[in-house]
Amino acid sequence: MNVCFLFIFVIFRLKSCFAKRVELDWNIEYVYGARDGSNYRRSIGVNGATPIPAVHVMQGDTLVLNVHNKLDVATSLHPHGIYNNGTNYFDGPDMVTECGIPPGESFTYEINTAAQSGTFWIHGHTRHADVDGLRTPFIIHSNKTPVDYDEELVITLEDWFSQEFYVRMEYIDNRKIDGTFPPNYAGGLFNGYNANRTAPIKFRPGKRYRLRVISMAANNWSVFRISGHKMIVIEADGVRSMPLEVDELNLGPGQRNSVIVTTLNSTDSNYVFEFISTSSTVNLEENELPKSYKGVVEYKEDAPIKNIPEQSDKEPMWPDDMALQAADRQPWLPVDRSINLTITRYVDQFRVTFWSLGKTLYQPTIVPTLYTAMSMGKLASNESVYAPQTNAYVLRHLEVVEFVIYNPNRNDHTFHMHGHDFQVTEAGPCGNRSGGYPEVFYRKSGPWPIRRDTVQVRAFEYVRLRFRADNPGVWRFHCHIAPGHDYNGLAVILIEAPELLQKQQRIPDQMKEMCKKQGIPTAGNAAGNPGFDLTGLPPAVYLSS
Repeated sequence: MNVCFLFIFVIFRLKSCFAKRVELDWNIEYVYGARDGSNYRRSIGVNGATPIPAVHVMQGDTLVLNVHNKLDVATSLHPHGIYNNGTNYFDGPDMVTECGIPPGESFTYEINTAAQSGTFWIHGHTRHADVDGLRTPFIIHSNKTPVDYDEELVITLEDWFSQEFYVRMEYIDNRKIDGTFPPNYAGGLFNGYNANRTAPIKFRPGKRYRLRVISMAANNWSVFRISGHKMIVIEADGVRSMPLEVDELNLGPGQRNSVIVTTLNSTDSNYVFEFISTSSTVNLEENELPKSYKGVVEYKEDAPIKNIPEQSDKEPMWPDDMALQAADRQPWLPVDRSINLTITRYVDQFRVTFWSLGKTLYQPTIVPTLYTAMSMGKLASNESVYAPQTNAYVLRHLEVVEFVIYNPNRNDHTFHMHGHDFQVTEAGPCGNRSGGYPEVFYRKSGPWPIRRDTVQVRAFEYVRLRFRADNPGVWRFHCHIAPGHDYNGLAVILIEAPELLQKQQRIPDQMKEMCKKQGIPTAGNAAGNPGFDLTGLPPAVYLSS
């Protein structure tokens, strides 16, 4: 169980002269084990392995994933943070850009990395397979080597439930009210295993390390710190930032940071790293969360651990998005269109919580939304053909869109935008905060707002985001908390420049064939009908708090 998932990648200083195709064969299949050290259960792995080995490529390479689905349900893969410019159909979310790979079938994803470098991850995007282990780091190494460091480590922070995702979610689907709801808290995994039993982080003295820290959690927030060491943030979600010194990282599900740690010159002592896993979706008085996990930062195998007392009177510094600035110094985008998105929470008579983001509770359609955009001609620019259930917004090519997300609720969220990163420009208080919740203060970015693809929206907070609609396609914008939030409707769909999409892209025939094998239509409006006839769709659900 102590197999080290913390591996060192020595930085190659030579620039790559020729981009290459990095081809991997992935058998996605069920595996059995107790990754948290106590709950032996079925999970999802690749080629019999869990955790799944990280994927490394050089910028400009094309990652070719030959996927064979050995599960008994459909599956798909999403390269989290990748633009997929010109290949929207490879983005991965089922019933949005594809129908999923049927059981026993194979499909090849091709991911172009020419436009990006940094820290990303790949995860399942059908039936929330990521929650059960279908997730792994995806590192795109820059040919330019813009930051000076000696070695790098990839660190993954995860949560892990004692039951499979759909075993737990069937309680919601069946509306059980007899007190048998499964616990909504999870244990923590550090580099794939129980964080208290993981292999040490091994440092050599007098070196500069780049730590790529990835939250692959489905529900929990992750705090990461190293005693006796400072961290300098240099990246957020694949976007280089100006250096910012911090005491710790605070990552929501789906977020990533790279930090530089300069190691000490002595090997007389070892140190401690701490990973704290917590969530606002459970009652903290249950004493199940937050959970603190500690491991060893090893300079010398037998050296004693140096005890460094915490400064209780000092508030730790962590990389708030308003403090981070983009290294390329892109200024604030001028807004062409502003859209207000209010997070609405509704608890029904069965004590089940549902969510909406502005309009209705998001529900999948009969036809994948990309296929509607590609097949409806001029009507593809009319939001009505996508049905109210998708919360669709049609965006004009190259317009600058501002999202203002209002969260007048007690739950924290992270929101992920497919196909884009966005500037995070402002945040402040929202709603009627009651006692026991942290106070929210107004903050505003400096002149070069950080861009990222996943943003935290804390309880009783609003956040402003800006992005340019420069990537024709159908893109999901959704809460990245899978249990209860994304699963229960907290999403919208962006239909970006459909007139250009129809001219520039063509859905592979094999993808349509996979739909056909599952009885899913590939043309027509959201219901598979011509025009505005939405007969056959379940009614839209409009929520009120």
